[in-house]
Parts: sequence; structure tokens; C-alpha cells
Amino acid sequence: MNTPDVIVIGGGTGGYSTALRAASLGLDVVLVERDKVGGTCLHRGCIPSKAMLHAAELVDGIAEARERWGVKATLESVDWPALTATRDDIVARNHKGVEAHLAHAGVRVVRGSARLAGARTVRVEGVREGSTPGVQDLTARRGIVLATGSRPRTLPGLVSDGRRVVTSDDALFAPGLPGSVLVLGGGAIGVEYASFHRSMGAEVTLVEAADRIVPLEDADVSRHLTRGLKKRGVDVQAGARLLDAEVLENGVRARVRTARGETRTVEAERLLVAVGRTPVTEGLDLAAAGLTTDERGFVAPADWNRLETAVPGIHVVGDLLPPPSLGLAHASFAEGLLVAETLAGLPSAPVDYAAVPRVTYSSPQTASVGLGEAEARARGHEVEVNTMPLTAVAKGMVHGQGGMVKVVAEAGCGQVLGVHLVGPNVSEMIAESQLIVGWDAQPSDVARHVHAHPTLSEAVGEVFLTLAGRGLHQQ
Repeated sequence: MNTPDVIVIGGGTGGYSTALRAASLGLDVVLVERDKVGGTCLHRGCIPSKAMLHAAELVDGIAEARERWGVKATLESVDWPALTATRDDIVARNHKGVEAHLAHAGVRVVRGSARLAGARTVRVEGVREGSTPGVQDLTARRGIVLATGSRPRTLPGLVSDGRRVVTSDDALFAPGLPGSVLVLGGGAIGVEYASFHRSMGAEVTLVEAADRIVPLEDADVSRHLTRGLKKRGVDVQAGARLLDAEVLENGVRARVRTARGETRTVEAERLLVAVGRTPVTEGLDLAAAGLTTDERGFVAPADWNRLETAVPGIHVVGDLLPPPSLGLAHASFAEGLLVAETLAGLPSAPVDYAAVPRVTYSSPQTASVGLGEAEARARGHEVEVNTMPLTAVAKGMVHGQGGMVKVVAEAGCGQVLGVHLVGPNVSEMIAESQLIVGWDAQPSDVARHVHAHPTLSEAVGEVFLTLAGRGLHQQ
């Protein structure tokens, strides 16, 4: 019982995917989790936030129905307890599903706090199996997988109280809907929360220190997203910095230095800090196994093809990994499969991070895969770029939210390097582009495939037709 083949520390997406795949390959697996299996994504991130963003889409749809389509619909109010109850039910059902999958696969889940006691030994303290807490030592015959995830970064002097100052972890569970929100951080998380609160009627100020929001995306993606958010009434302040903030009885007062060098005072009922996440390694006692973190707190693998550290037999998945890993749940899932197959002695292709899609579930949405235009040029590629507005196709006019498709390819109809989308429901359109980039396709390969009419994806097809010299609707 205490000498399994594999010990996985952490039950988030990366951890449970490792455990499930390893068990399916006949390995004896123990998964150690101090909280609930499913991790941040299931309980505090991806799933509950997307449930709430769906509710926001419904609210926006009522306004669109009335103002654009002549449907005399009105929004009486948002029943916050009912909304959160539906969200929590979705999370609970997914949680039960993960637990059932683990049990069916034969993965033994040990609940407690794990720390390394050697290169193959894990000590679990506060074990909650049965009725008596205790200590349990486990020794892995094949390997240990570190999958302890990450937590929100904070800023000096800003302490989350779950009410006036919140992080992305507790924003979902803050009481009620605020009338105004100041969001610090214009990455995917900050943009999503800004979008949600605006849909729910709040006055929103979004502050990003970089010169544009979603700064890791292509510049045209940032431009179109900024335009869409501003059109909805979000005050987007890029190139701006927080100088200080004061928590008041009924809200927060902050001073912000704008891109023009002006000092501006912003008062809001809630301050949401979304300035990134940091790896969780406290209490792991990495040194006991001969491991260290880098200056940013990541546990870097010595072998990216196997995600194995400098200590043989210890692997890393998920948010503990530095770039080029992306800190995305679906990337962690792929990393878990890779590590499990490696531990089972099977050949497994390394994760192709360039072909992992990135999505921001705001309104409008963004979805990208591969290289942006500037990044491709910086890497020495001679590129050809084609862009098409979604409103150039009939379905884009129907939706009426604007947006675009942008493709970056090697000059001369060469390999497709990146695809970038902004607009309604583009998160559901990115899979095709993922295959295009992942399979090193050329525009001519895509151009011969017929896209359904009328759909938003027609714009994707038209861009590739144009790059292949066969376009009809672009000059």
C-alpha cells in the first residue's frame, strides 16, 4: 500500500490527468491532495468563472434583443444567490465526476499535505483517511510527479479581504454584485473579470502596466479587444500603474499613473487584483530531494521532452513549470499524459506549446494559436499576413460584435505560423486553427477545404484562400 509505482502530489488538472493515464496503463498510483481534487481550475478558476461569464452573455443578450432586434425584452434583475447556486452545482457535479473517474481507475487518493523526504519518498501529514489524522510515508517505485499548481500574485500593501480587495481566487465568492470595480491587470483573467462585471452593470476601470491589454497576444488582437471593451463602456487604461490604494468603509480609493503621466484618482466598490499567478512550492521541502526553484519560483525540468527534473524520477506538470509552458489547464492536461506515458516506459511526443491554443472568454472573446506577427518577425521569419474583419461575412453581420481573423504565414504561401481570432464565440473556432498550426499546414492545404455557409468560420477559410491566391472577397 505504501510503495506505489507513482506518487502524484496535487490533484488539479495536471495531477489528476497524470494519475488517470498512469492508472490506465496498469501502474499503481497514489494521488495526494490537501484540498479537493480538481484544483484551482475546477473550484476557483476556469469552470466557475466560465459559468458566470455564460450568465453575463445572457444578460448582454437581453440588451441586444431589445436594442438591435426589436425584441421587447427587459431585465428585471440578477438573482445573485440563484446565479451562484447554479455555478456551484456545475462545479459540484464536475467534482463528483473527477472523484468517480479516479475511483473507477483505481487511483488511491490520500488527503493531506505532502512534502518530499527524498528522491522517491513522500511524507503526507494530516492524513484524513478514516477518523484519525496521522502521518504516512510513501515510496514511489517509478517516480514522483509534482503538480501543486499556483496561487494569485498580490501587490505590496494590498491584502485580500474577500470583500473590498479580492484576487481572482476569491472574486467569484465575494458578496453580491458591486456597482463599480477597479481591475488591476489586463491579462486574460483581468479582462474576463472586467467583462463580466461590465455585463452585470458595474462601472469598470481596467488598468494594465504594459502598453496594451493581453500583452502576450498579437498586437491586432489587443487592439480589437480594447476597441470591443471600450465600446461596451469599460475604461481601459493601458500603460498605467497603480501608485497606491486605500480601503474605505464602502470601497477603495486608488491613485493611478496613466500612460500620459497624469495622476488619476479612481474610486470603486471593489478592487480586483489580477496581476498573474505564482507557483506553489511552500511546504514541499524540495531541498530534501535535491531540487531547487529558479528566481521566479518555478521548478524547471532538465529534460523538456520528459518533463523530468535534474533528479531522475521526479517530474513536473502544470503551473510549476516555467515558460514555454503556458500555465493553462489544457496544457497541464497534455503534460500529465506525457509524464504518465513516460513513467510507464512508453514513447510519447513532447508537448508542442506552439500549438496549444490560448483563449480569453471575455466579450468579445479572443482565441489564438502559434506566433503573433511581431514574434514571428523577431524570430527571423519572413512573413506574409492577411487579416479579415468578421463583419465581412454574413454571420459576422448577424452577430454584430465586430472582430477579426488574422493569419501569419511564411512568405510565399509557406507554413502557417499563427492564427488569431477576436469576436463572438471564437473559443469554439480555434480547434481548426490548432490543427493547421500543429500539422505545419500551408495556406494552400487549408484553402482546398470548404467552410460551411453561413458561419463565422467562413472568414477563416477566406483568409487562407487569399493567402493561397484564390480569394474572392478581399483585394
